Amino acid sequence: MKLPTSTYRIQFRNGMTLDRATEWVPYLKRLGISHLYASPIFTATSGSTHGYDVTDFNEIDPAIGGMDGFQRLCAALKDAGLGMILDIVPNHMAASVENAWWADMLKHGQKSRYASYFDIDWNERVTLPILGKPFDNALADGDLRLQRDPQSGELVISYLETTLPLEPQSTGGIVGIPSDTASISRLHDLQHWRLTHWKEAAKHLSYRRFFEVTGLVGLRVEDEAVFADCHRLVLDLVRSGDVDGLRIDHIDGLADPAAYLDRLRAETGPETFIVVEKILGRGESLPENWPVEGTTGYEFIAALSAIYIDGDGLRDLGAAYGAISPETADFAAGLRAAKKRMVERNFEGEVSRLVRLAGITRPEVEGSKLAAAIQELLIAFPVYRTYGRAREMQATDSRLLSEIASKAGDKLSDREALDAVARLVGNASPSEEFQRRFQQLSGPIMAKAMEDTLFYRHNRLLAANEVGGEPGEPPGGINAFHQLMQERAELQPHGLSATSTHDTKRGEDARARLYALSEDPGMWSSGVARWRQMNRDQVVELHAGVAPAPDVEWMLYQALAGVWPDDLCQGLDQGLSNRFVDYAEKAVREAKLRTSWDEPDPDYEDAVRAYAAAISSFARLAFETDFSKVLKPLVAAGYVNSLSQTAIKLTAPGIPDIYQGAEALDFSLVDPDNRRPVDLTVLSAMLVDGGSASQLTAAALKQRVVEIGLHLRNRRPALFANGRYLPLMATGSRKQHAVAFARVLNGDYTITVAPRLMLRRVDPGTRFAGPEFWADTHIVLPELLQGRKCELLTGRILDPGGILPLAELLGGQPVALIESCA
Repeated sequence: MKLPTSTYRIQFRNGMTLDRATEWVPYLKRLGISHLYASPIFTATSGSTHGYDVTDFNEIDPAIGGMDGFQRLCAALKDAGLGMILDIVPNHMAASVENAWWADMLKHGQKSRYASYFDIDWNERVTLPILGKPFDNALADGDLRLQRDPQSGELVISYLETTLPLEPQSTGGIVGIPSDTASISRLHDLQHWRLTHWKEAAKHLSYRRFFEVTGLVGLRVEDEAVFADCHRLVLDLVRSGDVDGLRIDHIDGLADPAAYLDRLRAETGPETFIVVEKILGRGESLPENWPVEGTTGYEFIAALSAIYIDGDGLRDLGAAYGAISPETADFAAGLRAAKKRMVERNFEGEVSRLVRLAGITRPEVEGSKLAAAIQELLIAFPVYRTYGRAREMQATDSRLLSEIASKAGDKLSDREALDAVARLVGNASPSEEFQRRFQQLSGPIMAKAMEDTLFYRHNRLLAANEVGGEPGEPPGGINAFHQLMQERAELQPHGLSATSTHDTKRGEDARARLYALSEDPGMWSSGVARWRQMNRDQVVELHAGVAPAPDVEWMLYQALAGVWPDDLCQGLDQGLSNRFVDYAEKAVREAKLRTSWDEPDPDYEDAVRAYAAAISSFARLAFETDFSKVLKPLVAAGYVNSLSQTAIKLTAPGIPDIYQGAEALDFSLVDPDNRRPVDLTVLSAMLVDGGSASQLTAAALKQRVVEIGLHLRNRRPALFANGRYLPLMATGSRKQHAVAFARVLNGDYTITVAPRLMLRRVDPGTRFAGPEFWADTHIVLPELLQGRKCELLTGRILDPGGILPLAELLGGQPVALIESCA
């Protein structure tokens, strides 16, 4: 297998076509990228902004250029010596009549060839939760009508812009187009599907969905025919050599991830690079029997936070946050509350189905007790899921399940029901369906509770609230990071190392800046107190209390600090202000405290939006002046953190993944903001030779570090693919402000030295601390790292001895990338 030395993620759609991506190839080549990493390119629903709502796995979407555009891109990549990694979506596809398989199933029911392709409970008609009101109301209001399909001439039912096929025999003998409600209702009752109010989906849905998205229906790729039909084109592209690697979306949603990956590996062969989207909990590793190179790298983001978050400061920041929002400050209690909401409300229907299945196997146990046991087990899960299958479970999963059951038992008085449910999940489960559906549900509950609820409720330090992170745990510091990287070098040295993705909560540079808040919690808490007072006229009194609530104010100031422009003489442009206001609305809806997506409170949302607009419009001079003054050292420290984490990502175990545009600066907010188009012209113009660190803009300097690091990896692919990770310890008065390590293989090596915890330690007008700061601090090198070596940012030849004085190494530059040289 030819491993990537780096990947560059491009988001197709939103103006990015395959031909536009072809224009990027020369830039990617010069930057040092080895593989373009493409978001899903198969045909998706009309107007799709992301491509995960696939309607045809066996067609490249004409909306982005089709097969012809794809072949032109592949030819350009091959001419440049670059490869391609493709994001594929085996868990689900669009529940849309644009999906021919879905439409055929709706028309013919269980007689359809595709009825078994979707994860549907055929004990009832297929529920279609697309109505904006109950069915009887929609019927009475004339929202439903019969009409003839203009192409086939067949009678169909239409609801707004959705047209649904009718079972052929149900329309036999109908002349004309009946318009009375009785005829429409009678025809509706004869279909293989039934229309329902969208709000009913949480309580009852007849098919497995992707998380809470009813527009995405679960697939049964465990079935050989389904696998074959869903992978025909992508396997052709792999075998033709056009695609070198695959990224598997939401692997935890599959019924049997290991069996799926075994088959995929058998079909693609051993030379295909495969990574899976999988969030690993603390101490969790990928199952050993998965034939993949690693994950997409969320855990790398969490590992980096250990370096840049000050543990003592985080505790003080938490105390200040708790003083204004005690109800959201307790992370553990918040996680339990969020999970409880998921099992009782958002996934009520899925949990009820598990209760019914458990009752079939254990009818002697009271249903309410089974329900309580199932809920507590789901709440107690510290990771996404276990991987039991066909009465078989790995020993690690069995031990984990035992620990989870013990934890759940602390909340239950009836041990019989808990033991019964644990056995149904576990190694000797008498119900394959229960085990499978439980395991497919625990992941969505964790994801929606943690990432899409608690991360918007617990606002102590937003930088820690990142996909794959565990904000409730202490950061750990340098030693924790070294340990995590040594484990990474052993367990998944070829997984991707991400810092920004299309799913992260904020851009990597916003996160890097916000880390620095932990270094001076008093500055931040006193600042928030002043700003709340300055903007108190923007707070309104509503029936449920003040709006925005104090914890939301705290959150908004942090989020704004993360995206504040570094040119403090000029305010936020209106475009950024609009984006910030949209973020504020999404944040409070995701929190699900005073408003939510399914039960919005317009008055509360209007108040939050108005507050966000006021503080981001640069129209409140006193506030903006004070805010800018406080942020000035944070901005400086943030740039140092950004360059530091970039240098580390480029050289640590794993394959660095660059998200589109993030090689410069990424101050984006959560999606859809982070999926905006990127300007190739600007990026190309910045990629110029020469210039010292002090002469380059922050964006150009970061891009230059990326370019140097990627070309280093290209020169030494074996070293970074197989080299061991060697922690290096600093000594001296500033030893806690530097992190250093080497990569070593057969006498070859590189050394990375990067600063940390640099708030108010950066020299004015620079992005580094001077020699006087580093003073007596140095790194003692073991003998195997001694000899002639070159520092790549400056081109300097370093002393071949065993000492690296940081006053010399970092006294005039932000980071150091060093390689051995002859």
